[in-house]
Amino acid sequence: MPRSRLTAAFLTALLCGGSVLTIALAQQNPTQPPAQGQTPGGAPDQDVPATEFGEAQAEQSSLTLVRRSEKDGKDRQIVIVKSGTSDTTGVFAICGPQDGEPEDAPNIAVFSETGAGGVQITIDKNVIRVPLAVVTQLPPKEGQEGSDGRVEASAGAARFLDEAPEGKTDRLSRCAVEATPRAAPDTVVVTQGRTELKGQKLVYDSADGIARIDGPVTFRRSSDRDPLTGKSDRIEVSVDDEKTTLVGNVELKSSGGRTSRAARVEYDDTRNVARLYGTAEQPAESVQGGDTLRAGVIVYDLDRNEVYAEKAEGGTITGEFVDGEEGSGAATSAAPTNPAAPTTPVAPTTPPRP
Repeated sequence: MPRSRLTAAFLTALLCGGSVLTIALAQQNPTQPPAQGQTPGGAPDQDVPATEFGEAQAEQSSLTLVRRSEKDGKDRQIVIVKSGTSDTTGVFAICGPQDGEPEDAPNIAVFSETGAGGVQITIDKNVIRVPLAVVTQLPPKEGQEGSDGRVEASAGAARFLDEAPEGKTDRLSRCAVEATPRAAPDTVVVTQGRTELKGQKLVYDSADGIARIDGPVTFRRSSDRDPLTGKSDRIEVSVDDEKTTLVGNVELKSSGGRTSRAARVEYDDTRNVARLYGTAEQPAESVQGGDTLRAGVIVYDLDRNEVYAEKAEGGTITGEFVDGEEGSGAATSAAPTNPAAPTTPVAPTTPPRP
C-alpha cells in the first residue's frame, strides 16, 4: 500500500470534508525550524492556521477536533500533535473509509511517538503528553467547520505493516497499521501551568465532552514558596465547562504542612485556586498543625497556602483551632469571588483568658 507525503493543510482539508484517505505518513525534517502552527517545544499554536509548506520545510503531524458546546454554542478545540521530528521514533497515519464502508464513516488517526516530547494533546489549559493516541474523527455536522470525535491515549506504540493481515477486518488492519495501546502508571502526563499530574490512560468522547484520565493519579505543583504534592483516583477535563477536576480520594499536601482532602477538587493553576468539594462519606477538610477546617466547599488559595470555607446547601462548617500552632491558615464562612483577596478573613483565635 503506498504511503503518501502530504502537507498539514491537505490533511486538514481531507478530514474536515470527510473525504476518503487511505493512509498518510507526515515526515518531519529535523534540520528545519518548527512548522507554522507549532511552537519550538512542540505545543500547538492554535492562533496560526495550518499552511502548505515546501518540500524543504518541516511538515506538521497534527489533527484538530472541534467541539461545539451545547451550553454556550462556542467551538472549542482539541489539538493532537506528533512532536517528534523523525518518523523513526513514531508514526502518524490517517485511515479513511474502506471498501464496503459508508463514505461518511469516521476517519481514524494514529499518533505514536517514543521521543521525549511524545504525542501532545491540548485540552483547555492542559497540555497532555502520551506515547500513543488513537483518534476517531466524526464527519462534520451540517454548517460546522471541523468535527468532534473520540481520543484514546496511553502507553504503547504503533507501526506500519508491510501488508494488511489476512482475515483482519478492523479499519487499522485493513490500512496496514498496527496500534498496541497499553495502560501503564505515570505515562499520561498532564501539565497545567506549574502543575504536573500523571495517570495511566486517557479517553475523551464527544458524547459528553469529557476527557477522563484513569489513575492512580499523582500530583506535583512547583513553587519557590510552598510546593504541593498529591493524589487522586482519576482526572476529568470538561471541554464545555473548561474545568479540570481531580476525582475520588483527593489529597493535597503542601511543604508548609497543610494537608487537604476531598471527594473531588476543581483545579485551576492559572488562577492559583483549588475548590474542594466534600460528600457525606468524604467531607472536604483542610488541616494544618492543630487547625482543622471542614465544610461543604473549601476554597484553597494555592499561592498563600490559605483556605476559605463555603457552606454548601444543607451543609455545615466546622473547625478546630489550637493556639500557638505554626502555619495556621485564614478561614471565612463565605469564600470571596477571588480567594487571593478575601473580604472578611478570620484568623484562628484563642478564647479570652480569665
